[in-house]
Amino acid sequence: MKCGIVDLGSNTIRLSIYHWEGRQFKLLMNKKEMAGLAGYIKDGVLSDRGILVACQVLAGFKSLLENFDIRDIHVFATASLRNIVNTEDALDTIRAVTGMTVEVVSGSDEATFSFLGATVGGGAPATGLLADIGGGSTELVSYEKGIITSGCSLPMGSLSLFTKYVSGLFPTREERHAIRDQVEAELERAKTAGVRSAHLTGVGGTIRAAAKLCNDLSGADQNNRTIPAEEIRALYKDLKKGDQATLRQILRTVPDRVHTILPGLAILNAVLKSYEVETVLVSPCGVREGYLLQWVMGVNGHE
Repeated sequence: MKCGIVDLGSNTIRLSIYHWEGRQFKLLMNKKEMAGLAGYIKDGVLSDRGILVACQVLAGFKSLLENFDIRDIHVFATASLRNIVNTEDALDTIRAVTGMTVEVVSGSDEATFSFLGATVGGGAPATGLLADIGGGSTELVSYEKGIITSGCSLPMGSLSLFTKYVSGLFPTREERHAIRDQVEAELERAKTAGVRSAHLTGVGGTIRAAAKLCNDLSGADQNNRTIPAEEIRALYKDLKKGDQATLRQILRTVPDRVHTILPGLAILNAVLKSYEVETVLVSPCGVREGYLLQWVMGVNGHE
């Protein structure tokens, strides 16, 4: 069977088309739009303009799926609609304009989907720590032998931190300190506090972008998915300069992350330090694959 899954995120809106049968699935196509919905939020309200941007992207995706004769369509939203005060108004408008119903998933469900996607779909180790750094939230999951032992969703992401603290393209020293203070405060109250893991499985755009930059700097194969934590720390230290060389490097490797990569790396580096991580494995699967596995395919865990 074929289906389309749309992830309505705070920074990107992504469409993935899958063919699945039993417990197996294959990704047929990925399409991404950098909608930046977190940038349209003020005082907790997603503006009419932001809702319109979401509608335009979703309508385009719907038309594409119909052209492929795919009628099984699932749309879910994470922090983009979860962490606003006008969620119901946004959902009603999207439904009226596009005819599409959006499911807003909770932070705990998002963490579970990321875990399932990375471990069942992505082949991550059955025991370890997982981090999903998105545009508007960060999910942390500790698990043993395929079972979640603790997890949480923190209201901070690469784009939301940029929108809240950064006045220019790159954060100033003072802005970086403000970002660091919030990140450390959120991690301090995380339910996974006290967990230590030498290996971290990473999900989300920030971690994929960090891996691309690290591979570019080290000369490693761009398909390399295992990154030493020390390389990520060195990358953040280097990018904090915010000079022309920094800008050229980001534009060459991850141009769509030019404004969010530093706030995202601030989260990632704090996670590496807090959990004493030594290596990061970038998972090819994440929240969309987890959603597919659980809500479409009916797979709830490891067998």
